[in-house]
Amino acid sequence: MPYDPSSYRKKEAAPLESAFKELLKAYRLEDKFLEKQLISSWGEIVGNTIASRTESVFIKDKKLMVKVTSGPIKKELQMNRSKVMGLIEEKVGKGIVHDLVIL
Repeated sequence: MPYDPSSYRKKEAAPLESAFKELLKAYRLEDKFLEKQLISSWGEIVGNTIASRTESVFIKDKKLMVKVTSGPIKKELQMNRSKVMGLIEEKVGKGIVHDLVIL
């Protein structure tokens, strides 16, 4: 049987966004991609004031860990935890992180 390269490719061209999403789905990397997107957009989610006083942001066991250098900012984040979680879900979707831990 002769090699036919056209039989292994899709006939139509796919937009880059949908092709990228298919690739993430095929390699089961969707959640990791959204986690990294959340971490990189932390400053955009909470604003410059909080972001400038944030030392580190990482995700462990579906919990967003945020280390803050300012006591008042830490207290403010703890009091507004549900609002911050709502902003996170709005930005990257529901189910990426289940809790916000302020360190």
